[in-house]
This record gives sequence, structure tokens and C-alpha cells, in this order.
Amino acid sequence: QHQTWKDIYCIYWKSHYKPAFGLMMAYIIYSTIAEQNEGEGKLPMVLVVVSMIAWIITPVLFSPFPRWNLILQDLCEFNGFITSGAGSNDADIAEVVSRGKKGTVRSLYETGLAEELDVWSEQHLLMLGVTLVSKIAVGLLVVAWLPAEILDFLPIFVVILSLSWVAVLGYFAAGLNNVFLVLSFLLWAAAVPLAHMIIGNRFASPDAYTRLPEYVISTTVFLYFLGIAKDFVLLTCRILFTLCPCISQEVATRRLQECIRACFVYFLVQQVHMVEAYVVLFANALTASVLAIFDQVCCNAHTWFLLNRELARTTHGDTYMKK
Repeated sequence: QHQTWKDIYCIYWKSHYKPAFGLMMAYIIYSTIAEQNEGEGKLPMVLVVVSMIAWIITPVLFSPFPRWNLILQDLCEFNGFITSGAGSNDADIAEVVSRGKKGTVRSLYETGLAEELDVWSEQHLLMLGVTLVSKIAVGLLVVAWLPAEILDFLPIFVVILSLSWVAVLGYFAAGLNNVFLVLSFLLWAAAVPLAHMIIGNRFASPDAYTRLPEYVISTTVFLYFLGIAKDFVLLTCRILFTLCPCISQEVATRRLQECIRACFVYFLVQQVHMVEAYVVLFANALTASVLAIFDQVCCNAHTWFLLNRELARTTHGDTYMKK
């Protein structure tokens, strides 16, 4: 039975795709720094590269029936899954929680929001606090270790974040219009022209290539501290709604879920998920296309390897046991 890209993403996004993107970011940082010395002393990192590529492509690599009609169908379905607004309404929160536990999410938004609701509503408060303190400790070590030249780039992202929040506010004010949600992400392209007005000529001095490691590292640091800020806000909300004696448990739970939903968009969690999902979509399309060509050229060898010889006899464009 063919497994769609949507189902593959829902199954593997935490076990495969999430660690793959974390490893990919670390490798990009290492590579950009090493290239400043013209590659001298740079390690090949073959195992690292193979690991992050394998995490992304193996779910499709071991998926049977790489047929062109199924690839087109999966491409359209997965794109609709990414852009769908299912589960974004305030009244849908209870259903999002239920679908997340059952594994029947309808959109990328529901997938990420269900995970956030599960973490911040059901995990032990002490564990959340310890995790936040650990992240803050790591963040302080990073600030103490990184040169000031890299940290000087952070104000650029703070300014763009404020503009992004205006678009997110429009997203909620306009009845969850996805145009504003996409705009909140596209505004980050303004970082380049606005950088000169924020930090002056240092943004591209002596040239952009020389500053490339600082761009990459400062972006990673900003996203890390943005995640810490989100965790702090949600932990504070969790403590306040848990300890507040003025409201009932039901009202406190609903208010906390509303805060989680707002932070999910304001702190760019959904936007980052969309970027990662489109990278997965591109990787899936490339991998499935290569497998489809391989099956056509090599007499359905991939299908034979995964399933059996009988199914491998089915020609492209036909259905098994079709008369």
C-alpha cells in the first residue's frame, strides 16, 4: 500500500526531520566558518552529511510504488497540508488536542500546535522549569563565548521581528487570513536592506562573503533566544493559571491553550515549520522522481526489493490486478 508524503511527515517529523534540520544547521555553521580559511583543516564530516540526508530521504526511499501519478498526487496533497488552515480557529483547540493524540491531524498547523499543547498543558511543571533553566544556562554560555561582532547582528532580527508581529496581529485581526501569516515570514527578506540602517556598514564590510559566518551564527542564536523567550512566556502563563484561585480549572486550561496558540505564531514556530516542510517536500519530490526513473529503467527493481516479484510485474500507469 502506498504511503502518502503527508502521512510520512506526520509519522517521522519528530524522529527524523527535526533532528535532521538541527544537524543541518550545525553543519552549515561549521562549513561557513571553515570556508573562511579556504577549506584548510576542514574535516569531510561524511558521517554527519550521510546522517542528515538519510533522516530526510529514507522515509520516501523505503516507500513502495514510486509512480509519476502518485508523485503528483502526493505533491499536491502535501502542499495543501502545509498551507491548510485547519485547526487554526480558537474553537478548534479541543479537536486539535484530540487529533494530535490520535495521529489524525489535518494540517501542518495542527501537527505543530498539537505538539505545543501537549508539552505545555500536560508535562510536569517542574520538568518544564528545569528545561528552561538549562536552556538559559546554555544561552548565557553562548553569549559569553561568542565574539561581540556576531552579537552585534542581533538588533537586526529584533527590528524585523517587531514588523513580523504586526503581520501576525493582522493575521488574528483579519480572521486568521493566511495572507498575513505568509507576510509575517516574507518580511524577513527586509533584513538585508534594513541592516545598513540598523548597524551601519558593518553588515557588509569588507564584503558579504567575509561576514557570511556571522549571518548564519547570529540567525541561529536569535532563533535559539526566541525559543527561550517563548518558553519563558508559556511557563509564566502555566504558573499563573495553575496557581490563580480566582478562576476555575476549566477556564484556566482554556486560557492557557489560547496563550499557547498565540505564542505558536508570534514566536515563529509555525513559520519555521513551514520552511522545514517545504524543504522536505522538495527532498521527497527529488527522491521519488529518482526512484520512479530507476524503477522504469531497471524493471521495477525498487518495488521488487521492497515488496515482491508479483507486484514488480505491474507496469507504470497500471494498477495491480487490474483487468
